[in-house]
Amino acid sequence: MTETPAYAIVVCSRCHAGAAAPDLVARLAHHTAAGGFRVDAVACLAGCGRPLAVAFTAPAKASFLFGDIDPARDLEALLAFGRQYRDLADGWCNEGQRPAGLRGKTLAHIPHIGGLAR
Repeated sequence: MTETPAYAIVVCSRCHAGAAAPDLVARLAHHTAAGGFRVDAVACLAGCGRPLAVAFTAPAKASFLFGDIDPARDLEALLAFGRQYRDLADGWCNEGQRPAGLRGKTLAHIPHIGGLAR
């Protein structure tokens, strides 16, 4: 039986940084089994002003969107944040708690809003 990933790392494949997306997806995918995440590419994360954009999202957790990601230079920071994100009950952490390689790269922090009625 396959274990459900705790969260997803989503990589933007659009805009002029889109050529770097397959490289980043491949680098991240190499660590999926040990990291407890899945990795996906999507057509747009609306981070065009600061590509390459990468998001972290999970059920019942806050989501994060980072920009200005370099697939080679920022890989370890993304994986470190992934471990941190996986272990945070609500997904929340402030800028000073995130890996140094991601500081100043936050484009959005979207809190989880639970219990919304239709």
